[in-house]
Amino acid sequence: RKDVEIVNVGELARLGDGVTVDAELLAQKGLIRGSGALVKLLGEGDAPKNLTIKLDRVSASAKAKVEAAGGTVELAG
Repeated sequence: RKDVEIVNVGELARLGDGVTVDAELLAQKGLIRGSGALVKLLGEGDAPKNLTIKLDRVSASAKAKVEAAGGTVELAG
């Protein structure tokens, strides 16, 4: 069983609009521990505009919110 770090789209607001979100950035900003675990994005909250998401797992609701805000989702795993 792999460890999975959970991040909600609403937490990405502190990163600003138009950024590329990956595990390294999330660890730098303190949103995950950065322990090499898989990262899953969930759909709680509102997505910032024009994000590029490069994470291991993304829920359907998170993907819909990111895309509705003009962003893209690329699964890294």
